Amino acid sequence: MSTPNLSRRSALFGAAALGTLAVASACTSNETPNNTQTKGADTNNPNAAAGKQVTIGFSAPAADHGWIAAITNNAKAQAATYKDVTFKQVEAGKDAAAQRAVLETLIAEKPDVIVLLPHDGKELNAFGLKAMAAGIPVVNLDRAFPDALAYRCQIKGDNYGMGVAAGHYIGKALKAKNIASPVIGEIAGMDELELTQERSQGFKAALATYGFTVSNRRAARFTADSGQAEATGLFQALNKIDAVWNHDDDQGIGVLAAMNSSNRKEFLLVGGAGSKAAIEAIAKDDSPLKATVTYSPSMASSAISLARLIGQSKGMADLVELQVPKEIILASETITKENASTYLRLGF
Repeated sequence: MSTPNLSRRSALFGAAALGTLAVASACTSNETPNNTQTKGADTNNPNAAAGKQVTIGFSAPAADHGWIAAITNNAKAQAATYKDVTFKQVEAGKDAAAQRAVLETLIAEKPDVIVLLPHDGKELNAFGLKAMAAGIPVVNLDRAFPDALAYRCQIKGDNYGMGVAAGHYIGKALKAKNIASPVIGEIAGMDELELTQERSQGFKAALATYGFTVSNRRAARFTADSGQAEATGLFQALNKIDAVWNHDDDQGIGVLAAMNSSNRKEFLLVGGAGSKAAIEAIAKDDSPLKATVTYSPSMASSAISLARLIGQSKGMADLVELQVPKEIILASETITKENASTYLRLGF
């Protein structure tokens, strides 16, 4: 909390106290920032110019759906924009154990920085600790390591905020329709992942502010097939539905297929992540899908840029600090037909 200015101090404490406060304030240095503590707009980004050569090791799970595919494609494309970056990708294998094995060989090759989207953050935490101990900074992407010592920088989407955004969109829409006790369904992702749990927690909390609750929740696997299976079960369990939040637009392909085969279109549908197909469908506005809340794989591009700066011992150009921040959480935004054209370029 900042210190009140002198005129406000006078009003708060009276003129008799003003002298004492003025003396006390002279002992601090935060009244007027000096010229090294503020920074104006910089039209010439000093980080854009080629600098020290940096080798970035990269690993992410195999592309079993569009979002993961976009993660790797974005990372490769971003690295290719820099003349001073060498991109070294290692396959992640089928599970955390397989990913850990290939990452061990990566440590031996001593890249300048490692960007890692783990199969499971908890299971790969030990690798992060080992790489950091070996002097290799780790940029932890998306699925979080629980130990802050396991990464130099962590960048991820706001999973809790994703649920909050979906909950508020649905809550406001149903209130506008004067639906007092709505039937709300939820098709989550993989329940063993903390990110799924966080999304559901945020959704529950936001709905509660409207006096609403989830009537039926199903956990899918972030795939179209699992989305279709779980949505079919949801439709069978509920004769009438007012709204559904599906956590992932890839599994949403299956949700829409189940919706069409079951001829269930009486509800409002909100997606998750922001796929190109979902954004285009929202723009057309001819189906129950009315919105999606973002969790963009563009974070992989940003992770590569951050890794480059870390490898070059640079900070972010628009920030005053000399180093890249420790943690970056990207806001979850709501895409509707009104702003779909703006977000389409970030769709995957």
